[in-house]
Amino acid sequence: MPLALATVIEASGSAPRPRGGHLLVAQDGRFAGSVSGGCVEYEIFAMAERTIAGGSASVQYFGSADPNVWLPGLPCGGRIGVLVQPVSAQAFAPVLFERIAAARQAGETLALSTDLDTGRTVEGAMPDQFVNVYEPARRLLIVGAVQIAQALSAIARAIGFTVTVNDPRERFLSAERFPDVALTDVWPDEAVATFAPNASAAVVTLSHDTKIDDPALITALAHPTGYVGALGSRANQARRLERLGTMGVGADDLKRLDGPAGLPIGGVGPQEIALSIAAGMIATLRDTG
Repeated sequence: MPLALATVIEASGSAPRPRGGHLLVAQDGRFAGSVSGGCVEYEIFAMAERTIAGGSASVQYFGSADPNVWLPGLPCGGRIGVLVQPVSAQAFAPVLFERIAAARQAGETLALSTDLDTGRTVEGAMPDQFVNVYEPARRLLIVGAVQIAQALSAIARAIGFTVTVNDPRERFLSAERFPDVALTDVWPDEAVATFAPNASAAVVTLSHDTKIDDPALITALAHPTGYVGALGSRANQARRLERLGTMGVGADDLKRLDGPAGLPIGGVGPQEIALSIAAGMIATLRDTG
């Protein structure tokens, strides 16, 4: 089925979507993704229809009060430029979707360059072209397959993380309780070491069992993990910091441990607590990654 791909090539001010955001439009009207909060999508649909009907790639800008330069304004006050190109061998080849997916799966960064005059996209970073960099998916390791972990797993996957759940207790860890995520029942320090967390990864302990949580935290803090969080009260956190310090974790690393994990939103129940933890992860990873 013929397709057109819209890409944000310029974003400034309070733009609703960042540079590189995509909207894919099919000939039958179906679409996926977005280039704004919905305020210019219908204009992009019209551009896509023209492109699918045989038109060439085109660029349009939105957001200025000057009607001679910019089309419909953005209520947020930002400005965006959008490229619409056909999905074809001469423009954005279908195989590039496979390359993006493969790179994300392999944890690799992929750069694609587009000539805005011709609309042709190729792999690699080319000078004087629009370069879109596709970062690998962020990763989350949850230690402790409890009810909060079920909610956190679902939220994390919805916001683009690849998720692994670890628990050496077989009864807690099951595909029925944690569908569509990787599961591992090895001891937590081994699970973290195998996970090999980097600056774009998060490790969160939820078991409430020091025999399970502490080995995971010690190993996570020995890596350049972007976010390390632990469930528990402030009193539990104070005892945890003292305990980990006696086990050899340095003061600087202890400062990296978020506990109680998450942002203080007053969450009650597993779902709201999971939401606060996810928000804390994002807040920290946006600062560090």
